[in-house]
Amino acid sequence: MNKLDRPAVKLSDAEQTLVGLLRDRGADETARRLETVGLPTRRVEAYHFTDLKVMLREVPDRLADRVAGKSGAPTLKGATGIRLVNGILGGHDKLPAGLEVSSGKGAGALSDDIVDLIGAGFARGTVRLLLTKSQQRPIHLDLRTEGEASVSTARVEIEIGDAVEATLLQTWSSTNEAHLVNAGVTVRLGKNATLTHVQIDLQDGAVRQLVHVDFQISAGAKLRTLTINNAAILSRLGLSARFNGAGAHADFTGLNLSGGSQHHDITLNVSHAVPGTTSKELFKSIARDRAKAVFQGKIVVERDAQKTDAKMMAQGLMLSEGAEIIHKPELEIFADDVVCGHGATCGDLDEAALFYLMSRGIPRPTAESMLIRAFVAELFEPIEDEALRALLDGLVDTWLGAGTGVRAAA
Repeated sequence: MNKLDRPAVKLSDAEQTLVGLLRDRGADETARRLETVGLPTRRVEAYHFTDLKVMLREVPDRLADRVAGKSGAPTLKGATGIRLVNGILGGHDKLPAGLEVSSGKGAGALSDDIVDLIGAGFARGTVRLLLTKSQQRPIHLDLRTEGEASVSTARVEIEIGDAVEATLLQTWSSTNEAHLVNAGVTVRLGKNATLTHVQIDLQDGAVRQLVHVDFQISAGAKLRTLTINNAAILSRLGLSARFNGAGAHADFTGLNLSGGSQHHDITLNVSHAVPGTTSKELFKSIARDRAKAVFQGKIVVERDAQKTDAKMMAQGLMLSEGAEIIHKPELEIFADDVVCGHGATCGDLDEAALFYLMSRGIPRPTAESMLIRAFVAELFEPIEDEALRALLDGLVDTWLGAGTGVRAAA
């Protein structure tokens, strides 16, 4: 090996494994990039609280196989189900008019982030959803990893046509193996389109997942998102969005439900690139045991984006002394005629509210659960589909029931 070929950084065992898998896939350029920069560390601002070089000490030494399997997650009641297994289109329900599903070659990265580049390097192709008519039934897209512990990836492109209205549930599920899931999803909203996008981590507990979802928002479009970290031992859900047309609005919301030794990270980057757009961001974290919950949110108002109205809030609920919640909201404003703001709060359950409930004969564990459900209700209330609302409520109930008491590890 000559001097120019030597890695610029000292590679860990996990990084060396990823380099080898990339070369096996034929992604030599990405392999060389990984050898040069390595996985992101805390020195990279976007990964400051999720140091992948430290947290990914080992990764599976094989890529996920092509598997003819069914989704392990039940399809949302009344929804049109679409299943990806190990990144490959695995089947779907009968498609209604105005919904097309296809798969093809080619898988581009969503950014120059090395994690996105790695995912694109592993991908066998891209699954595409095209909506040309409004959908009365929700669409449930389940991205599942099957088989032995492996590195699994998926690439999905979703196109929402002009004036089309739809609700999309996107779930991540897996077998109970130590998979590493690296996936990217692009969602493009046409002019005056309306989309409710709900994304839920339903992985088994040993899974590490690195997911990036990018939204491109056209003039007059309306977007509502809800992103939930729940089950994976390590999950970093990256969200990015760009407003490309005037009169568009988006509500970005999310929830970390973190317990045990889980590390959950939601990182959001919103770019207001044109005049006359609005957004609201509300993200909540609940942490117990020794879990760590992270929310990083950044709103950028570009120079030409006058009349922007953007407000971000992060709220945390600590349920044990060993848990950790980190919130980092940011604003970068280059225009002068805007209304923008951000804030963050973090605290324990309200003792006065607990006392009030207990004084009326409600046992403390039940009272605590009631207050936790009230804390997250603000995120779920805008979801109109009743079956989807029931699924979200059930997810919180399951999380609450998984502990031996809210304060058992305090």
